[in-house]
Amino acid sequence: MIQWIILAMSRLEMCVPKVPERDFTGTAYVPVYVMLPLGVIDMNCELVDPEDLLNQLRILKSANVDGVMIDCWWGIVEAHAPQVYKWSGYRRLFQMVRDLKLKLQVVMSMHECGGNVGDDVHIPLPHWVTEIGETNLDIYFTDREGRRNTECLTWGIDKERVLKRRTAVEVYFDYMRSFRVEFDEFFQDGIISEIEIGLGPCGELRYPSYPAKHGWKYPGIGEFQCYDKYLMKSLSKAAELRGHSFWGRGPENAGFFRDGGDYDSYYGRFFLNWYSQVLIDHGDRVLALANLAFEGTCISAKLSGIHWWYKTASHAAELTAGFYNSSNRDGYAPIAAMLRKHGVALNFTCFEMRTLDQYEGFPEALADPEGLVWQVLNAAWDACIPLASENALPCYDREGYSKILENAKPLHNPDGRHLSVFTYLRLSPVLMERHNFQEFERFVKRMHGEAVSDSNAI
Repeated sequence: MIQWIILAMSRLEMCVPKVPERDFTGTAYVPVYVMLPLGVIDMNCELVDPEDLLNQLRILKSANVDGVMIDCWWGIVEAHAPQVYKWSGYRRLFQMVRDLKLKLQVVMSMHECGGNVGDDVHIPLPHWVTEIGETNLDIYFTDREGRRNTECLTWGIDKERVLKRRTAVEVYFDYMRSFRVEFDEFFQDGIISEIEIGLGPCGELRYPSYPAKHGWKYPGIGEFQCYDKYLMKSLSKAAELRGHSFWGRGPENAGFFRDGGDYDSYYGRFFLNWYSQVLIDHGDRVLALANLAFEGTCISAKLSGIHWWYKTASHAAELTAGFYNSSNRDGYAPIAAMLRKHGVALNFTCFEMRTLDQYEGFPEALADPEGLVWQVLNAAWDACIPLASENALPCYDREGYSKILENAKPLHNPDGRHLSVFTYLRLSPVLMERHNFQEFERFVKRMHGEAVSDSNAI
């Protein structure tokens, strides 16, 4: 039945004449940044192929992009010993960017790179951290089967002195403070326009609930990641305080998520409140320290766009990732409120996705990226915090760019709201191909509110 409906919708779409694209001339100026390749700095903290990168930066400059985004990898900078930082390759890169009069968005990347969609290099956590992990596996997120995830450290050790007499949040703060001191001149000159704080896997504020390294495939719902001893201790304590010590356990089967399942039982609501609050508390702690380290600088935090199973009652994939966003609850408003407390912008993904495309590829996923984007847009704007975005997957076509533009500058918004900045994922040889770059250049003009000569706009 579902396949028949999709076929009918596809045929209908083919019959409908193309709607003229919207004219964005004179609309708000939305800055456009471009993410640099993941491996632009090697494990010795040296800049890889600086001449080629300089040429690509010049081409980006010719398209009038506002700047570039770069990951500052904890696993490179503090690789070998606690509080011994090496920033040399980043300094050389930042100087190149400054000479071209571009701006910098810098990501404090306190996670492992490798094993996820789009990862083409492997950058582990610092060696001295993984050495601790050899004798204390509970520093990592853990699923119900006991599988450890080395992408990032469990939030259960945020306040535990298990990292050479420092807590995890102290380690993150020392790293951020070292960066701020090292690159003071780039802050003073305004070259560094924004700091994005890594808060979990892929730098996103979420649990690592769907790791490809453990066999996850789209559109799997993922696994709860609360079975390390530190988070289980927290859960047991919360259950005792609630007066039901036997609730100090994680969900036990996939039936938890079905319609009428345990996710909406007294126990289920208790567990999901605790699980999602741990996520919010982690963001709260780290962002409070980020404001100390980067006082006066724009700070952002990134949320992932988990759009699959969005059209079900439980929103199962969001639940395992820590977003308590079932059909009878708004899971993003509490996160937006926490970000507002710290004056932090929300960076969200999947702005280029169309719901119909998801149904054509994976109808069983019951995905709705457009519905999710609209919900998060409103959560951010209701909380009066800046909203930034990026594409979740590579985008080279006009249709994808138009979708981004429509979300970036909503038509007939009574308050004139729009994105504060858009970051394009990512600089690559494919983007540099002539036709693809011409489309990208056209997109940048429209994001800036400039006229384009080949438009059939209305």
